[in-house]
Amino acid sequence: MDDNTAPWWVYCDGSAVPNPGRMGLGAVLVGPDGVTQHHISEATTFTGCNNEAELRALLAALRWLGQKVSATSTTVHVISDSSVLVAQLGSTHAVVPIARLAPLFEEARGALQQFAHIDLQWVPRHRNGAADTLARAALGLAPKTAVPQGRKVKRHNRR
Repeated sequence: MDDNTAPWWVYCDGSAVPNPGRMGLGAVLVGPDGVTQHHISEATTFTGCNNEAELRALLAALRWLGQKVSATSTTVHVISDSSVLVAQLGSTHAVVPIARLAPLFEEARGALQQFAHIDLQWVPRHRNGAADTLARAALGLAPKTAVPQGRKVKRHNRR
């Protein structure tokens, strides 16, 4: 199952309803062969904000992956629609952490450091739909409907 030459892909997302509130975690882990190897869809037993849910989803995915691969020789691409998560974990500059979440960010940094190479990428929510759907499903919620982004088209009524 472990192929050290190609990356693993981790699509992660979290939901908090209300925000803060119950947290749902979602992740899709895709192996180097391009095949989905694992899904995570679980609710936590405590409450928190959406940023905490995002972090906990990433941590759950990294824990699973760390048990399945030789982490020291594995490349991982993390895809998230959380700009906070990507900015905090992907920046080489000193980013002021959200104080309440600082311990979780430190835990996530430690989990990421076990892998040979990490790439963190922000994507719009509609490009992270599978992870979002899993996070919402953990809370018993339906998937969000996609809102197409694009130019507005003016319509003219002809009489």
